Amino acid sequence: MLDPNAALDRLDHAIARAKALGADAADGVYFGDMSSSVHVRLGELEDIGRSEAEEIGIRVFIGQRSANVSSSDLSAAALAAAAERAVAMAREAPEDRYAGLAPAERLTKGPWPTLDIDDGTDIPVEALRARALAAEDAARAVEGVSNSQGASASTGRAVYALATSHGFAGAYSGSSYGVSASIIAGSGDAMQRDYAYHSARHDADLETPETVGRLAGERAVSRLSPAKLATGAMPVVFDPRVAGSLLGHFAGAISGSAITRGTSFLKDSLGQEIFPRGLSIVDDPLRVRGLRSRPFDGEGLPTSRTRLVDSGRLTGWLLDSASARQLGSSPSGHASRGVSGPPGVSTSNLSMEAGTLSRSALIADIRRGVLVTELIGQGVNVVTGDYSRGAAGFLIEDGEITGAVAEITVAGNLKSMFLNLTPADDLVFRYAVNAPTLRIEGMTVAGA
Repeated sequence: MLDPNAALDRLDHAIARAKALGADAADGVYFGDMSSSVHVRLGELEDIGRSEAEEIGIRVFIGQRSANVSSSDLSAAALAAAAERAVAMAREAPEDRYAGLAPAERLTKGPWPTLDIDDGTDIPVEALRARALAAEDAARAVEGVSNSQGASASTGRAVYALATSHGFAGAYSGSSYGVSASIIAGSGDAMQRDYAYHSARHDADLETPETVGRLAGERAVSRLSPAKLATGAMPVVFDPRVAGSLLGHFAGAISGSAITRGTSFLKDSLGQEIFPRGLSIVDDPLRVRGLRSRPFDGEGLPTSRTRLVDSGRLTGWLLDSASARQLGSSPSGHASRGVSGPPGVSTSNLSMEAGTLSRSALIADIRRGVLVTELIGQGVNVVTGDYSRGAAGFLIEDGEITGAVAEITVAGNLKSMFLNLTPADDLVFRYAVNAPTLRIEGMTVAGA
């Protein structure tokens, strides 16, 4: 895997070659990663994985025509050939009046913010094995656990570099560490499975394997003897481990591509109150040690902390340069670029700000409802906002979380769900997308 400076050097050569062949403009992106993982089951080593990959993508423009070519061969000859193919393809491509590099005057020049996302620690395979075993041992020690689907530990490092023909060059690296366990409780037809995992940029921030394993075991045991529910309308409470999925649906609905195509249920909602007043949703690419922190976006534009929803109101779209041109707007700094195609958009460290009620206070007046801890399937229509997903979790009765429930479906419409949502005060930054416990009124819960 190349270091950031070497990656930028390769991109410079590829872009120069494309320009020499007649390209009006060009950009290039490098992505390299290497990772190691160990998986154990029932105290025995099952698998050791080691992967290393790197690839460069070259995009060229001839007038309003463009083409993209990628190569995993990073030799000078291979990159020159890739540039030649890209130029030839661009000459034959259809015109796109919205395509092009990001506005030159908007490019970030650095210095990049200090994000502290690469701690440089390499964990030996034996240490990973010990972590995986410790996680599984802790899970299997929980009373009621009967079997294991295994536990894993991993470490990795990645390098990302981007360069353009109109003046941008930047690169950064990031590390990652993880531990997980998937555990079975009960026996026969009464078996239940659950899991736990944790990921961090710095090894020192990673939860202990014992903590992760014990949580997986306790979760599996708590799901034993699930009850069936009769169909009805009731409050649904989303546990933080699944609440972030609602933010994912929101982000998809405000992406530039969905708005330009008119295929979003929020396409006419800019500036409107789509969440309760006082509620805010923040995207923060500059979070120190954040799982998706980045100093610049996929087009070389600066990134910044953004309130996508401010006191309930939708403030803007997630726009790359092409979708911004189509909408007569400006790119938002959310462009995301892979090696195989043009930029799209993505959020970084996305979160819903915490509310003021504790989790117990949030459910205290629920006579009968459901706490959802697992969601199954897709069942979301981003065009209409219709929402229907399989779920499992726990019954809420008279303000208390009681027995497990399974094989249910929770349904509603995201527009209504967003407006009837109340967050608790238990926000923790554990994932790339984070939300506190969320209560939504008036959902339909379908049981057996």
